[in-house]
Amino acid sequence: MTPGPVEVTFCVVNTEQRQLLVRCLDAIAAEREALGVPTEVLVLDNASRDGSVGAARNHPACDEVIVNELRRGKGENDTALLERARGRFCLLLNEDSELKPGATAALRDALVEDERAGAAGALLLRPDEQQQASAWRFPTPLTAFINALFLHKLFTVQSTGEKTRRVDWAQSAALMVRREAAAEIDFFDPAFFVYSDEVDFCKRLKDAGWHTLYVPSARAIHHEQLSTGAVPERRIVELSRNRDRYMRKHHSAAAAAIVRWLTAYTYAVRAAAATVLPHHSAKRYWRHVTATLHPEVGEGLREAAYDHNRGGRRL
Repeated sequence: MTPGPVEVTFCVVNTEQRQLLVRCLDAIAAEREALGVPTEVLVLDNASRDGSVGAARNHPACDEVIVNELRRGKGENDTALLERARGRFCLLLNEDSELKPGATAALRDALVEDERAGAAGALLLRPDEQQQASAWRFPTPLTAFINALFLHKLFTVQSTGEKTRRVDWAQSAALMVRREAAAEIDFFDPAFFVYSDEVDFCKRLKDAGWHTLYVPSARAIHHEQLSTGAVPERRIVELSRNRDRYMRKHHSAAAAAIVRWLTAYTYAVRAAAATVLPHHSAKRYWRHVTATLHPEVGEGLREAAYDHNRGGRRL
């Protein structure tokens, strides 16, 4: 840990992904050496049982490991790291994020140059280094309607272009946060166990007079462990319930209902198309339909964490 004032804190949340965590820390080590400013690296292990804690403690890049005895949600874990961090800027990372050279400097420079930017998101790449969407407009009935017309790539996705630009929200897989701004809005809302947590965070930043940037010169490989791992059923339920929670929190019950129906229609069309298209699961798309229409039904990742904490390991 760097003595004295810290400029950048790397904040990594890990859940049972030791190999990906080591890759993430390897990339951080290279970034830290090249950055040229005081830094620290904090790892929060989310009640893993795969040797992740030991791997983090033994990694030369890691300054401190926070160990959850019980599994908690992403927003709650990010808040714990932000509260612990000493850095003026905090780079939130999933364990499945691997920074490309210069990413940290690019994000920091963007926040230094724009004093009202509360957060800055990186351009995310798939493991084959093809770009994936990483910044979007805030969810509204209008964006749901655009998505239902399958025009989202034109009008909803904002992670486009080669220049730094303002966006509504950016994915927290590689999101640098101005700690002052995060503290002003009381960090992340723990009601969002996972999914929509960063959408809510960026919306509250905007409501408080800050804004979010998309920085395409900052790049990170996103291995997408969180979104493509096991138990898609629970992930679908959690995604649907938190989409609905966001709409009710920031709009209204009527707006939430409109978004549910438009989103369900979109998934129903995809389910129909999947019956004839290769490499698509009609059953999975249809589960999105039912979960979207009834977000209060079923068990999500929050319940999976409860099972894990009771020793059931149904994850």
